[in-house]
Amino acid sequence: QMRLVESGGGLVLAGGSLRLSCAASGRNLRNYAMGWFRPAPGKEREFVAAISWNGGDTYYADSVKGRFTISRDNAKNTVYLQMNSLKPEDTAVYYCAPNVRGSISSGHARDYDYWGQGTQVTVSS
Repeated sequence: QMRLVESGGGLVLAGGSLRLSCAASGRNLRNYAMGWFRPAPGKEREFVAAISWNGGDTYYADSVKGRFTISRDNAKNTVYLQMNSLKPEDTAVYYCAPNVRGSISSGHARDYDYWGQGTQVTVSS
């Protein structure tokens, strides 16, 4: 059973930066593409970013493109989300999860499993 622990969230002023980490135990992350999601009103979790198993391909939601960067270190069994130029609308709990079915480019939360507890990001204006 895979266990994921997200960290790095906090309170930051608009325009600031945070770096989120997602550390895995129980299974080797190199076997999975990984994604970051956040809650969205009235729908399943909103796709933020995804990265292929070797880091060669990355995908971003239009709302974060150019501001967020997803990366991974398979030797450390960890995935990261560098968040720059943060906006108040980025305020949310951020979750990471491995892609267990489907295409990571689709951005569907139902294609991911083994969700962690999330880390809170709050951006004040």
